[in-house]
Amino acid sequence: MENLSDRLNRLSPSATLAMSQRSSELKAQGVDVINLSVGEPDFNTPDHIKEAAKKAIDDNYSKYSPVPGYPALKNAIVAKLKNENGLDYAPSQILCSNGAKQSVCNTIMAIINAGDEVIIPAPYWVSYPQMVKLADGEPVIVEATIEQDFKITPEQLEAAITPKTRALILCSPSNPTGSVYSLEELEALKDVLLRHERVIVIADEIYEHINYVGSHASMASFPDIKDRVVIINGVSKAYAMTGWRIGFIAAPEWIVKGCNKLQGQYTSGPCSVSQKAAEAAYTGSQECVEQMRQAFERRKNLIVRLAKEIPGFEVREPKGAFYLFPKCSFYFGKKDGDRTINNSTDFAMYLLEVGHVATVGGDAFGSPECFRMSYATSDENIIEAMRRIKDTVARLK
Repeated sequence: MENLSDRLNRLSPSATLAMSQRSSELKAQGVDVINLSVGEPDFNTPDHIKEAAKKAIDDNYSKYSPVPGYPALKNAIVAKLKNENGLDYAPSQILCSNGAKQSVCNTIMAIINAGDEVIIPAPYWVSYPQMVKLADGEPVIVEATIEQDFKITPEQLEAAITPKTRALILCSPSNPTGSVYSLEELEALKDVLLRHERVIVIADEIYEHINYVGSHASMASFPDIKDRVVIINGVSKAYAMTGWRIGFIAAPEWIVKGCNKLQGQYTSGPCSVSQKAAEAAYTGSQECVEQMRQAFERRKNLIVRLAKEIPGFEVREPKGAFYLFPKCSFYFGKKDGDRTINNSTDFAMYLLEVGHVATVGGDAFGSPECFRMSYATSDENIIEAMRRIKDTVARLK
């Protein structure tokens, strides 16, 4: 009797991980694949952070931590929010989890009831709608087109809100588009939300430091809505610590208590050694963050220039994160022999199997006319990947 739960059967598998797996299969067969599908920095974790982890092992940080994280790490996060963002939080308003992914899921599971609606602007990160479904909620997708720089308008937000709306998930800087909401744009959305007191804002700010427009803007910076904002952040992207699995929420205390109760039952506190490494990341020199940001900006300029040289691509310059999300629908309906490109998933698979470049189709992100490339790789890889893509799409007639 192989009957999985209805809950699990409602979920879709991760498209980004699926592309990564197909890419690995080709590599195992000896194919030289350039992987632009993975959303993680290619840098190593900075040495001073690794040293803190080694010291933590020697100091026997090998026991269970408190469920919401060690007090020292929570204090470091409080100081980071104050110093970098001008935001006042108490340690009781912070909860650390096994990556920002768990932080998002915790929040959704803590506030969403069956039938509650969650507004998710598209393009969206692949897991948001699936997490809402896991909580028996209803994802309400609001499309933000390439013409509007992939950002929803206040009018679109107002039109999407119903009496059942419980949350809005806002990711800025965005995965998969690299779009960044300005303080003025956030304020316009905030003014809409003030009229709807039941709506919680889940503000995913994991790409905060990979930003090419100067300062980061947070929805929590508006005092009249801060008590309805849950900030999601962590060390994965800014400090090249994806595998360490440390994320956090900064939120109203009642939400933190709810997430603490939930996390206490199904994972408890995150890895003890990783927490000490994350503490060092937040309290140590931030020079490494800026060095990596500059490298990403250089790569962004490179990939944008090369992508604009490929016929049929419509390209918007990203303002943050490390993704390019070109429109590729020009190629839909075109053929290479008996192979037809019907959609962006076909297009991405064609680039992988024929051009040996791994990307991700936009269908997975709720934007079927586009596809995602990660430029968190070397300049050499970017140049060669874009050469391969240009040569490969030239075969489509």
